[in-house]
Amino acid sequence: MSRDKANTMTRVTVIGAIVDGLLGIGKIAIGWLSQSSALIADGVHSLSDLGTDVLVVLAARWSQEAPDANHPYGHERIETLATLGLGGVLLVVAGGILLDSVQRLFAGEAMVVAGTAAFVITIVSILAKEGLFRYTLHYAKLLNSKLLEANAWHSRTDSLSSIAVLVGLIGVALGYTWLDALAALVVAILIAKVALELLWEAMAELVDTALPEETVAAMYQTAMTVPGLRDVHHIRTRTMGGKTMVDMHLQVDPKISVSEGHEVGCWVAATLREAFPDIGDITFHVDPEDDADMDQEAPLSLRPLRPEIEAQLRSDWGVLCEIEALQLHYLRGRVDVDLTTSTAVSATTLRETAPHPWLGVVRVFHPGT
Repeated sequence: MSRDKANTMTRVTVIGAIVDGLLGIGKIAIGWLSQSSALIADGVHSLSDLGTDVLVVLAARWSQEAPDANHPYGHERIETLATLGLGGVLLVVAGGILLDSVQRLFAGEAMVVAGTAAFVITIVSILAKEGLFRYTLHYAKLLNSKLLEANAWHSRTDSLSSIAVLVGLIGVALGYTWLDALAALVVAILIAKVALELLWEAMAELVDTALPEETVAAMYQTAMTVPGLRDVHHIRTRTMGGKTMVDMHLQVDPKISVSEGHEVGCWVAATLREAFPDIGDITFHVDPEDDADMDQEAPLSLRPLRPEIEAQLRSDWGVLCEIEALQLHYLRGRVDVDLTTSTAVSATTLRETAPHPWLGVVRVFHPGT
């Protein structure tokens, strides 16, 4: 599936690159002949898209590589870095066009000839780039690729900037030559706006920004439909190259087996993946009780593990009964003990014989009864 995604992204981007190259050359040539700074700026913008198209193709290939020892979560963040690079390139292009347009606007020396060819190439550019935007965005949504979506909006920016150029050419035809430089200024602002949006979204992903609250709430409600699940807390989400990563704590009945608790978690993961196809990885932690108010128990509050408990209880209870089995339940900050023995002994006696601060409820079970 990953390789198919890379192939589709490459095909869509190559088609866009061909369109960008033809439009860029055409606009620069006609802009130079008609001395239109806005048209030349728009042509340079179209040619600059070739560089970003190459970036998209390379990122599409590299980001879909399978996880390896050095990248156990995969390579999807390459898409994020490429989106960040795409935004940076656009911002630099916007700065150059902005500087040139301001100089032309205040110099008042523009000699522009708004011929038929300039109008034709601008209108063709508007139609072609709008079509390319819709084509690329369709596959971006289909593949859930933020990088391809960014490239689609890049094409939409070209379409909007060409509209600005068309307005400038109309102004020139009416005798307002300064409108050409003003139109180039509008182009720069449009490009800068999209660049800043791309940079913001990419940086938000790189710092592991969570999904919207309503999405997390929907995940909670979906998870709670699984039988045997008592509650969900500590839901943490982030995105990576169009995929969603989820960490969560699942509270189950404390007296069920480890394998049953794990199976409940597997059902939660499968249910969430079915409802939210964007989820790429789910890590769940099974809890026997609600620990939503604590992130991790401090070393001083940790209760002893089985080897120490079993050794201590055999020492305390060995003279009173035969210990056939011990089942431990770590609850409420203590350790509840279920003792299986054939000896007639009461839980009260056992509790009094082992006055340890970590010992909680003691229950006695006799085999066959």
